[in-house]
Amino acid sequence: MQLNTEETAKTRSSVYEWAQIICAALIVITCIYTFLGRMVNVQGHSMEYTLTSGERLLLSSTPYTPEYRDIVVISRGEEKDPLIKRVIGLPGDTIRIDADSGKVYRNGAVLAEPYVIGKTAVEQMTGEVKVPEGMVFVMGDNRAPNCSLDSRSLGCIAQSDVVGKAVFRVMPFQRMGGLYDD
Repeated sequence: MQLNTEETAKTRSSVYEWAQIICAALIVITCIYTFLGRMVNVQGHSMEYTLTSGERLLLSSTPYTPEYRDIVVISRGEEKDPLIKRVIGLPGDTIRIDADSGKVYRNGAVLAEPYVIGKTAVEQMTGEVKVPEGMVFVMGDNRAPNCSLDSRSLGCIAQSDVVGKAVFRVMPFQRMGGLYDD
């Protein structure tokens, strides 16, 4: 059976329209991924029980200034996996961990941290830490000994190394802003 000229033109037009829609969608997705956000996998147990290994997060990578309690992704260079941590201290803050009680103090006040199970281990941190300009102090939510590579052992992190803020847990889906807010 042979298509007439009118049916052939309709078919070509339809294929052309679908091709345009697919190309436009790919361009939009590429722009969103490049300029607004990206996906990141949670690896390891340092953020338990807020996040568990294998979950996927949508990260906002628009220009961003970290705030207290934000869950952020930190770049460690090309050859290393990024870190996912919680912001505890901002420039000018003084952070201290009481070794006996495991409580974290910011500027002399104990932090309410319902997302932390158990005591915060001091790790390699000695005394108080003053957060310099352009830096942040971050920790994982799993504060048991040797469970989180964070500012207790790495020191303060440059804000320029903060890739972005976690805004959604994609698998399973959940908006990050509602977790453990006062």
